[in-house]
Amino acid sequence: MTTPPPALHIELDGHPATEETLRIPALYGFGHFTALQVRGGRARGLGLHLARLDAANRELFGLPVRGDRVRELIRHALGGAGRRDASVRVNAYLPPGATHTTLMVTVREPAVMPSGARSLMSVPYARTAPHIKRPGEFGQTYYGMLAGRAGFDDALLTAPGGVVTEGAITNIGFRERTSGSVVWPDAPALTGITMTLLEQGLERAGRPSVRRPVTLAGPDGAGRFSAAFVCNSQGIAPVGRIDDTVFPVDEDLMRDLGAVYDGAPEDAV
Repeated sequence: MTTPPPALHIELDGHPATEETLRIPALYGFGHFTALQVRGGRARGLGLHLARLDAANRELFGLPVRGDRVRELIRHALGGAGRRDASVRVNAYLPPGATHTTLMVTVREPAVMPSGARSLMSVPYARTAPHIKRPGEFGQTYYGMLAGRAGFDDALLTAPGGVVTEGAITNIGFRERTSGSVVWPDAPALTGITMTLLEQGLERAGRPSVRRPVTLAGPDGAGRFSAAFVCNSQGIAPVGRIDDTVFPVDEDLMRDLGAVYDGAPEDAV
């Protein structure tokens, strides 16, 4: 009988996690991370993930993170987990007194974005330094929990004045009612890897997307768009409603976005 791979496998700097090494993320949570889906040992936008880790590490710790090291650690963790298809997360920490960045690689079973239309509850929360992907964001988890209790799938983060920024764990995009263009909120937010791949793919397809201010109400309100969607490393899904604003599922848009995403090159880890 074949032994199934573990549900969760964690390595720190290429070594299986121990009680001692797990004290690093437990006690020194200040850091950053990236999350990606690996299929057959390959990942879309791998170079973007590596660049994200290096840029954030330089900004937070003043140290580079070599892409070849990250790839080696991911390969090693995938081998240790016995998986070629997986959800992979790479966290970076610098404990007090340390001279090199500790990289923690977490491998779980693959994940896919639910395909049904998502419902979002707007909440008044904007992340500090939103361009950096960080673990342990209390506000995102808190408001996501409140949204779930209120019957929504997730939270939609907004800045003062009802300015739409991003989903709690996603980017959000809209379809212009007249031109059909894809519009991303022009506001402080994390530029997700899937969002970037969609922007690049739409550009190659001759359908460049744009960034414009989006608010919950008013002339720039979300209700002026014909459709909406969310995306992250797990994929893309339509948005069915934001608060009381209902959006029909635009099958053509979702098909086009899916084709653009599927056409993004995959890189060997």
